[in-house]
Amino acid sequence: MYKLGVDLGGTNISVGVVDDEWNIIGRGSRKTLAGRPAEQVLADIAAACKDAVADAGLAPEQITGLGLATPGSVVKNTGTITFSNNLNFHHVSARDILAQYFSCPIYLDNDANCAALGEALAGSGRGVDSFIAITLGTGVGGGIVIDGKILNGCNDAAGEVGHFVIDIDGKPCNCGRFGCWECYASATALIAQTKEAMQNSPQSKCWQLVGGNIDDVNGRTSFEAAQAGDEVGQQVVDNYLRYLAVGVGNLINIFQPDKICFGGGVAYQGENLLAPLRELVKAERYTRYADKQTDLVQACLGNDAGIVGAAALTN
Repeated sequence: MYKLGVDLGGTNISVGVVDDEWNIIGRGSRKTLAGRPAEQVLADIAAACKDAVADAGLAPEQITGLGLATPGSVVKNTGTITFSNNLNFHHVSARDILAQYFSCPIYLDNDANCAALGEALAGSGRGVDSFIAITLGTGVGGGIVIDGKILNGCNDAAGEVGHFVIDIDGKPCNCGRFGCWECYASATALIAQTKEAMQNSPQSKCWQLVGGNIDDVNGRTSFEAAQAGDEVGQQVVDNYLRYLAVGVGNLINIFQPDKICFGGGVAYQGENLLAPLRELVKAERYTRYADKQTDLVQACLGNDAGIVGAAALTN
């Protein structure tokens, strides 16, 4: 059987035809052009799906289901996107609109959940019973997969790991709380931490890496400076890893998953991130003396995780 998986992002619509082995055998894409009416975005999703089916060399009637991974809050049983700030969607009946273009069943879920499901089924979480995927990007996204199924909670909003608090009197978060993990462990937070350290240290090699322009700082800057022997860069990395480790320790203590994988821009550091993180997390685990411990690994599907996970919603 063949399923369509749609990853709706703030910049791009990415579509794949996925087979029973979770291989993507056809692709289509469009620009999201966020801010447009939802009907226009969903029409472009339909067009990209048509392209993907043609690219796979299939007929439309061979598609058995369509899954949509979307940013924001979703009510799964109605197929409604209740709110997505990145897309400016408010109570969009996405399933009903897409049903004008497709005769197959249509399913929706949050994009971070779909990415986690994709990694669990076909990526770094394959073969384990319990799995958490964390995305270190503009925010901190998360998805929790237990026995091959996404943990959604009573209102389809479980897995917002970026919004548990690690500092009760901490930085204000755009969610309305203070001290959320996202405020300290996202790529956005790392960039802010790097800039602050640079402003206090004009001799730092971070300045050389960005050609003297602080606006060019990114999530790699402090890591690259640290690898070049820069003390300021190393201090930024060390502090960032401490924040990251606290949150990872919390997740391990709550869920005791077999694996946690890390995706997003910061995770491209690979073992430069994961090796020291593993050491720090040892002290954060309640089960530090247990024989079996949670593995911390890098995500391996990249941008395809959301496509595969969205397609898996149709199972």
